[in-house]
Amino acid sequence: MYVFDPPRQASLAVQASDARFPVRRIFCVGRNYEAHAREMGKDPTREAPFFFTKPADAAVDTPCTIPYPPLTENLHYEIELIIAIGKGGARIAEDDVMDHVWGASVGLDMTRRDLQGEAKDMGRPWDWGKAFDQSAPIAPIKPMADVPSVEKGRIWLAVNGTIRQDADLSDLIWSVREHVSILSHAMTLAPGDIIMTGTPAGVGAVVTGDVITGGVDGIGELEVTIGPRS
Repeated sequence: MYVFDPPRQASLAVQASDARFPVRRIFCVGRNYEAHAREMGKDPTREAPFFFTKPADAAVDTPCTIPYPPLTENLHYEIELIIAIGKGGARIAEDDVMDHVWGASVGLDMTRRDLQGEAKDMGRPWDWGKAFDQSAPIAPIKPMADVPSVEKGRIWLAVNGTIRQDADLSDLIWSVREHVSILSHAMTLAPGDIIMTGTPAGVGAVVTGDVITGGVDGIGELEVTIGPRS
């Protein structure tokens, strides 16, 4: 018995299916491509990966239109490979990680860069810059049986048809097997967890009316339009 009706389960579409993938939590890997680390003014050495989170209901299906969010004048796109966990576990060995992965997709880690920068300067968490409404548009998830690879393949993003990000999954500093294993040593992963694996170089700002397209070869593509301010 609840004091009011609980919200609907956050979920994402599944490719070629009417079934939906229930989203439990969203974990994001920070600075997981060397060139992106450099463009953000950081040392790209292979230090231990770090993570931040978004709420489950930040995830939205694509194609979609999302509003330009409040409190920012510098909204950035970040294209990312998405990993969907289907089997929970703690302290998962690298060799066993793929046994826990249900599927893969491509998504955007939308970022209020000015708010994130202020938080960094003040030594505060990144939540205000990262964890806002509809900040994780994600294409339909492809079951792993149909995914050719999460270790190599082109990952790209364009704004209004102009390529802005163009890299390969092989450029990841920490591979999917590695960073999922490391995450599982910090907390128990559960079915429905989503992991956004980091973005390559070329991040930048978008404004109302811009159309973002992007994809990961063999996995999926997305399209997101930036709507008026919310």
